[in-house]
Formats: sequence, structure tokens, C-alpha cells
Amino acid sequence: MKRILFYIFYAFIYIITLLPLRILYIFSDLMFVLLYYFPSYRRKIVADNLKNSFPEKSEKERKIIARRYYRHMADIIIETIKEMHLSKRQVQKRFRIQNPELYEKYYAQGRDVLAVCSHYNNWEWLSSFVLSSKLKCITAYKPLSNKFFDRMMLDIRSKYGTETAPTSAVLKRIVKYRMQKMPTISAFIADQTPPKGEHVHWTTFLNQDTSFYIGTEKVAVMLDMVVVFIHIKKIKRGFYEAESIVITEHPKDEPPGAITEMHVRMLEKVIREEPEYWLWSHRRWKHKRPVND
Repeated sequence: MKRILFYIFYAFIYIITLLPLRILYIFSDLMFVLLYYFPSYRRKIVADNLKNSFPEKSEKERKIIARRYYRHMADIIIETIKEMHLSKRQVQKRFRIQNPELYEKYYAQGRDVLAVCSHYNNWEWLSSFVLSSKLKCITAYKPLSNKFFDRMMLDIRSKYGTETAPTSAVLKRIVKYRMQKMPTISAFIADQTPPKGEHVHWTTFLNQDTSFYIGTEKVAVMLDMVVVFIHIKKIKRGFYEAESIVITEHPKDEPPGAITEMHVRMLEKVIREEPEYWLWSHRRWKHKRPVND
């Protein structure tokens, strides 16, 4: 029964997303009303996250951020499923890589790159990066519990040629391509909540004790990969630019935790400048820092 319902849903989505984005944004406007008002999607989680992150802001200011966030989230949902029908030319027009020459340099040097990304602006369209670089592109992902939706998202994310891999398998992929003398760029979404009990880096992030994965840093150090932070900026509705900021070209020279800390500070700066574009409905602070940390 679940399979049948999924295929009905998939057929509906597939047909609807044949419409131009300017029409689909009408659906986004309706979705915003449903997400924000009837019955509302995680409104309390968003409100609590904003209150704890921005205690210096008034309740009115935080409500404005929350409304803008829900409007943006509705757009992201529509833009993600629209990717089913976005051609290479269309997505390159809407999602520009700001400094591709940086990756041309690393490709010429035969260097592997680790890209630290986050749930900020349209992170799903970052899969089109492969169209602007000679580097072999690998995206780390966490499999969804629903195998049908997991398959759908994998199809969307790999549409332009990006190779997807579970986070635990990315290291092997990088090594495999290195042996073939094929430089890679591996993208990790680094602002997810690590499972409880996993070895993590604790720091203060948006005024709160926050844990971050250190696996990305360990991979970079182990394989001596260039580490970059990807800042996705929204130019206007449906148009984005991705700026790549080098964190370090020599990860082995950095002290333990330094790479993660630099990424955290960059992400925090970005969120403080335009907070409505981050994923506030995520239960980011559900774990507490152990007393002995």
C-alpha cells in the first residue's frame, strides 16, 4: 500500500513540476500558509530556537524572522522537486558558482577538496556544482527512513552527475578516485545534529552549547584535503550564488578542532547576517553538553 501511495504522489509531483517556476511559486505561497498557520509546522521549535539564538532581539523581530523563514522553506520545497525538470542550462542560470577558478587550481594541482556545507539557502541545488568543475563530485548523505522518498531524493541529487554516498562510505570513494588519479570534491552537510554518544566537537554556537561532527575534519586531515566553506547566497527568488571560502589548504598543520571551529564561526556569521535562510525547524539542540566536556 505504501508503494502504491508513493507512486501516486510521485506521479502527481512529476506532472506538477513540469510547470514553470513562476507558476509553482503560487503553490509555494499556499504552502507557506499551511506551514505557518494551519495547523503550523514545528512553530514552537522554531520560536524556541530563535529565542535561544537571538535573546537580544525582541519577540516582534523574532516573529518577523520566523515568517520569512517559513516563506523561504516553502520555496526550497518547491525548488527541490522542480529540479526533476530543470535542464543543465536552467540550473546553471539560477545557481551560479561564484569563484570556479579556485577549483581549477586544485584540479591542476591534483588536490582533493572537502566542502563544508550547511542547511542554508538552497543547499539541494548545490548538486549542480558538477557542471562547473572538472573535479569528481561526491555528496555525503544520510539515508532517509522511507526508502521510496530516499530513492527519489537520490535521483534528484545525482541528476547532473554528482555521485551520492552514505557518509560512512565517502572516505572509501575518495581513496578509490585518488588511486585513479582523479581529484575529487566531497560535500558534507556539517550542521546536522550528531547522534548521542558519538565523538563530537563541542562549542558555543548561536549562544548555545552545540555539538558538531568531527568526522569531516578527520577525513580532511587523514587525506590532506583542501577544506572550503560553501556560502550560498540568495540573490532573489529562485536565484542563488555559491561562494567558496578556503578554510585551510594544509589541514595537517591545524590543531585538533581548529578546522571545525573555523567552519562554525563562518556559519554563525552567515546566519546572523540573514537568519531567515537557515533551517530553524530542525531540532538542532536536543543534546546537552556532558558535564566533563
